[in-house]
Amino acid sequence: MTDSFSPEAFFEGSPVPTFVINADHVITHFNKACAVALGVSPADVIGQKGVGRYFYGVERPVMADLIVDGSMKAIIDDLYQNNYRSSLVVPDAYEAEEFFPNLGPTGRWLFFTAAPLRNRSGQVTGAIETLQDITERKVAEAALMKAQLEIEQIVEQRTEQLARANQTLRDDAKRRELAELEILKRNSELNFLNAKLMAAQEHLVQSEKLASIGQLAAGVAHEINNPIGYIFSNFGSLETYLSSMFEMLTAYEKMESEHWTPEIASMVKATKERIELDFLKEDIPVLMRESKEGIVRVRKIVQDLKDFSHVDTNPDWQLVDLTQGIDSTLNVVNNEIKYKADVVKQYGELPEVQCLPSQINQVVMNLVVNAAHAMNGPERGKITLRTGVSGDKVWFEVSDTGSGIPKDVLPRIFDPFYTTKPVGKGTGLGLSLSYGIVQKHHGSIEVETEVGRGTTFRVSLPISQPTNLDQNGAHST
Repeated sequence: MTDSFSPEAFFEGSPVPTFVINADHVITHFNKACAVALGVSPADVIGQKGVGRYFYGVERPVMADLIVDGSMKAIIDDLYQNNYRSSLVVPDAYEAEEFFPNLGPTGRWLFFTAAPLRNRSGQVTGAIETLQDITERKVAEAALMKAQLEIEQIVEQRTEQLARANQTLRDDAKRRELAELEILKRNSELNFLNAKLMAAQEHLVQSEKLASIGQLAAGVAHEINNPIGYIFSNFGSLETYLSSMFEMLTAYEKMESEHWTPEIASMVKATKERIELDFLKEDIPVLMRESKEGIVRVRKIVQDLKDFSHVDTNPDWQLVDLTQGIDSTLNVVNNEIKYKADVVKQYGELPEVQCLPSQINQVVMNLVVNAAHAMNGPERGKITLRTGVSGDKVWFEVSDTGSGIPKDVLPRIFDPFYTTKPVGKGTGLGLSLSYGIVQKHHGSIEVETEVGRGTTFRVSLPISQPTNLDQNGAHST
């Protein structure tokens, strides 16, 4: 049977230089590897204090002494933060590395680890410390650092040479770039002028289309207005005739009890019950009143359509009632609004405004229809129209409680053909045309918006236009 494992034998036979001190800083263990590393005999060391003199040549505490004194953590936090550090592997253990010039012929670099020894109660009864010769690694690191510095110097020299060559190339490229920039500048100017020409052409085409639509609407309104006129006239006559017939019927009913035989009275009574005469006398006036209201509404829509188009009036600049124009436009686009939002009117007292009324009505229509299209949520929205006077200008606003306009989209909303609507749902010309109309009237159009809360467009127009204007808003000669 073999002998049992001996801790003392393991400690002595360990190739890692190791020593142990007790709570009184007396060296209790000093293995052979440690003796070889420091060049001392264990017999001369064990039982002695001041192990630090074998490293430093003078009395000085090592990490094991500091651990026994309980001052290791304070030293790490204060004076020796760059020399000592806590172990990442063993709790309460510490590490350090240092150069000792008095060890060996040229000095040595040593790596230390130290940890406390505790009894069963947890009290510190001593400390154990190991050391490792890392001189070769440090020499290799120094050689590597030297080589790295030499390489950096060579790279720096090559970089400087390349920089001088690059500067020469840049000077040549600079001259070419200046010539190319001049060409690009001229090309950009031509592209800009071409874009303006195309936008003007598209604006003209759209204006002609709107004018054609206005003429068609005015023609249809005129054709409808004639039959509506005689229907309304005939309806008035019919009301008069029915009133006379009801008056005659009342007279016959008064004669019923006095002059009719029982047989005739019985027959008349049966006929009255069969045709429900009492109900007819109540319902016919109601039907006539509702029908007349419907005809009046049709006449109003036709008149609003004519007012909106203004094709049958003088195409020159006119003094018009802006409020009436807004109401006419609302009536024309009512079908776009009524299923999506409630309309709130907050009108102020306005003077007559000099403008091209059909074009201003077009601006109102575009803003109101856009507000209706902004209602994307399940809840019914609200569109508010306001008017007012500010100095020598009048203004009107169209506010909605819709989805609002994102900040990245806002700068482009007046660009021709720009639209956020799905393909086939918008041309991107509505706001662009509106902007052009307002500019032609020497006015301004502003927008305030907040995503998720809604948008407000405010149009300001001068009450009186500058003298000698043509239909395009330019000064005539």
